[in-house]
Amino acid sequence: MRFRTGIVNVVTFRRIIQTVGKIQKKVVMRLGQSEVRIICNSDEGGVQVTIRVLALFEDYRVESKSGNDIALLLDTDALEQVLHSAPGNEVVMKLAKKNDVCVLNFQIFGNSRMGRRLTVSHDVRTEVLRPGELERLKEPMCPEPDVHTLLPPLGKMRTIAEKLRGITDIVAVHANHSGQFSFSAATESIKVEVEWENLTNPVIGASHPEVDERAPVDKQRMFAVLLRTRSLLKFLNAHTAADSGGVLTFYLPAVLDD
Repeated sequence: MRFRTGIVNVVTFRRIIQTVGKIQKKVVMRLGQSEVRIICNSDEGGVQVTIRVLALFEDYRVESKSGNDIALLLDTDALEQVLHSAPGNEVVMKLAKKNDVCVLNFQIFGNSRMGRRLTVSHDVRTEVLRPGELERLKEPMCPEPDVHTLLPPLGKMRTIAEKLRGITDIVAVHANHSGQFSFSAATESIKVEVEWENLTNPVIGASHPEVDERAPVDKQRMFAVLLRTRSLLKFLNAHTAADSGGVLTFYLPAVLDD
């Protein structure tokens, strides 16, 4: 089992680790031949980040008996601290074993104030998952969406969600095919609703035959889901890297209304 790569965009890689670290401190980094996936799951939701190898790495090599696929369990705080110390420097990341303990070794190359070449080495302790554990790392089963909406700016949504948290632990999210989207929270004595209009409803999945066979969509019909305010805020507080060359997918568990 071997893994070694250079990191060409340390700042973006660090921002991605910060993002998933706000959801959970222990994550799985799955190293494939063309993609790197960072996965974290918790009772309050999860994140899966898919990064193209060429977007962040160079001289990338991964070898294993499991189809050249390796999964590592890592602590985001330890990983973020190492990346924080390396902006602007050449960084090599590799899987190693020291004193019978698996580590992700980082070699950071730079220059001293006198112009001398320096090499600093950091180890992040890791655990290599077995093939059986690797197979269980799958995206959660989700129903076909009733509506797709491009969200308003996350900063504005976060400000509103923080205020709603003082009212209730549960928030209702509504959307339709006419570009309307809203948050609402209610108790026995108060109800608050905030609505956005003229948002974009992207066409996703229209190439599937079953989509064309459905009855005409009522564009004014509002679809709703209940979410825990804390789960929603974890998502909204995550600062994503838009130019990471990958996709960040967040999963928030719905609250069933009995």
